[in-house]
Amino acid sequence: MKNLFEVPAKARTDEGKGASRRLRRAGVVPAVVYGAGKEPESISIDHNRFIRHLEEEAFYAHILTLNVDGKKTQVVLKDLQRHPSNDNKIVHADFLRIDAKNLMTMSIPLHFTNAEKAPGVKAGGVVFHLMTEVEVSCLPKDLPSFIEVDVSKLAMNEVIHLSELKLPKDVTLVALAPAQDEKLEEGERSAYDQAVVSIHEPRVSAADEEDEAAEAEDTAED
Repeated sequence: MKNLFEVPAKARTDEGKGASRRLRRAGVVPAVVYGAGKEPESISIDHNRFIRHLEEEAFYAHILTLNVDGKKTQVVLKDLQRHPSNDNKIVHADFLRIDAKNLMTMSIPLHFTNAEKAPGVKAGGVVFHLMTEVEVSCLPKDLPSFIEVDVSKLAMNEVIHLSELKLPKDVTLVALAPAQDEKLEEGERSAYDQAVVSIHEPRVSAADEEDEAAEAEDTAED
C-alpha cells in the first residue's frame, strides 16, 4: 500500500459524545494524539482510508507519520477501539507521540518460522502458539516490526520461553523486567519467563474420544 506509514488527519475542536457520533456517521474516526510532554490534540481520520492501513500487520508496530493539516508528527498507534459487533468499524484511536531520546513500550507481533523442519512436527506433533505478540522496551530508532521465533529445533513436548527469544540489539522484553531482581537456583526458571510456543501430540476432542470408545465397543461385540 502506498504511504502505508503516513496517516492524513484533520484537527478538530468539537468534542464530546455527540460530536463523536456525528463524525462517525460522516465516515470519520475521532482520535487523540498525546505524549512527548505536549497537550493532547483531538483529530479526525477518514474511516475507509484508516481501515486500509489497519489491514497491514506492520502498521501496528511501526513508527507512523501523522499528517495533521500538513503538520507531520512521528507517532505510534497506541490504542484502537472497534465496534463491539463489527471489527471493520473503528470507533476511536489513540496515537502516542514519539520522543527519540526516551524509551518506549510497544506490543510487537511474533513470526513463527520453520515449523515444518521441527523434529516434533516430523514426529506427528502439533505446534501450539501460546503467544502471538510480546511487549518490548526500546528507543524509537530500535523498534522492530516483528520478532522471529525459529522453531526448527523444537522436539516433541519441548517449549520455547521468553528468555530464549532472539531480540534485536537494545530491545528488551517488558515481561522479564521483574525477573532481573530474582535470585534463582541453578536450573530454576522464573515465573515471569512464560512459554511462547510448544510442540505436543494432537489434542483429542471429547467428541473424538466418544467416537473412539463407541468404535471400540462395536469391535468388541463383533
